[in-house]
Amino acid sequence: MWGLAVLILVLGALPPVLRYLVFWPEDQWQVDVEVYRQAALSMLAGTDIYATLTEPPQLLPFTYPPFAAILSAPLGMVPFEVAGWLWTVAQVAATFGIVWLAAYRLLPWHVSERAATWRPVIIAALTVPMLWLHPVADGIRFGQVNAFLVLACLADLRRPRPRILRSLPPGMLVGLATAVKLTPGVFIVHYVVCRRWREAATAVVTAGFVTLVTAVLLPRASWTFWTGALTDPTRLGPNSGTSNQSLRGVLLRHGPDGTAGTVLWVALVVAVGVAGFLVARELWRRGDSVGEVAAVGMLAVLLSPVAWIHHFHWVVVVVLAVLGAWPPRPRWRAYAALGIMAWFLMRLPWWGITWLAQDRPVSLFGRFMQNADVVGALLVLGILWLLARDDEARRVADDGDDDGGGAAVVGVAEAPGRSAT
Repeated sequence: MWGLAVLILVLGALPPVLRYLVFWPEDQWQVDVEVYRQAALSMLAGTDIYATLTEPPQLLPFTYPPFAAILSAPLGMVPFEVAGWLWTVAQVAATFGIVWLAAYRLLPWHVSERAATWRPVIIAALTVPMLWLHPVADGIRFGQVNAFLVLACLADLRRPRPRILRSLPPGMLVGLATAVKLTPGVFIVHYVVCRRWREAATAVVTAGFVTLVTAVLLPRASWTFWTGALTDPTRLGPNSGTSNQSLRGVLLRHGPDGTAGTVLWVALVVAVGVAGFLVARELWRRGDSVGEVAAVGMLAVLLSPVAWIHHFHWVVVVVLAVLGAWPPRPRWRAYAALGIMAWFLMRLPWWGITWLAQDRPVSLFGRFMQNADVVGALLVLGILWLLARDDEARRVADDGDDDGGGAAVVGVAEAPGRSAT
């Protein structure tokens, strides 16, 4: 069964892999893997990782905390081409893991041994269309880290807790993910909103501990990042470009400039944040941990100053959270999940750019498509709110014995450019 599952994954991954690793221009090949690898090489050579750029024509800087450079060290020990292919395999495997954890309510693994035997094959089949989603395919294109961050956060919050993680205190993986990239810190805010003080403290202590250890090992790099590189948005690329599908990105493209724009952005962040965290808290109270992760994941991209399209890897969790158990109750969950899949399968932001570039009538429609991922994320929060309030979305019941996949269920509720990490 596992051999068949691997075969399905390989065949299903061929469209994005062939496009972005075989037929893609060499100077744009796995540009973010190149960023991580260059940081690792600079660290191993004792040079400033934040002053080093990748080879022309990209000339990209390293923008992550220095702890991420330490984790990237293995990339500096193999040729770039090998690193790019291994990273792609790891991304596909991580997406498979995300589906494995998020789809545990979908099929009755607990009903029979035969159903459990087929689990790897079914999960692989569910993973294939996820690899074609625009954000996931873009992650493969650039060689991004988002699949691993989504997997870590989902594994940390999902209940019942995967058996392999029961020796780790809840919150630790969120803390590690936050030390790698700051945006998963939104889950710490979620813990505080839910008054889950122990998990919040574990995440903060974990992130703080690895950051301090990194500061001892890389004092100059740590000083450079926390006193300068962190607050320099120009290191991330053009914040007003279409690839920035955050609330701030929309305002930079279409909103007021200067102080008025900043005030409006802060107001929107507060409004969307309050609403989104309330939705996530309600889903947590209902025992819907997958929906909880989906809601906070959408906040991670909406509230961040910069959220590139490939940061929307959370959509994999969203689709399975909305679908819930099978058969879906209420029935409209299935249609909503299919609609979200269709929305993020299409490359709507770039369709919007094409519409505007050709000076077609109704430019407002082109602008709407240009910001389609932001619109989609807001719609997702609305759908999750409806599910959280729906009387038919009942609490997931479980006996606490889960191996990472199964659980008993009682009804559940511009042209595209380079990546800037």
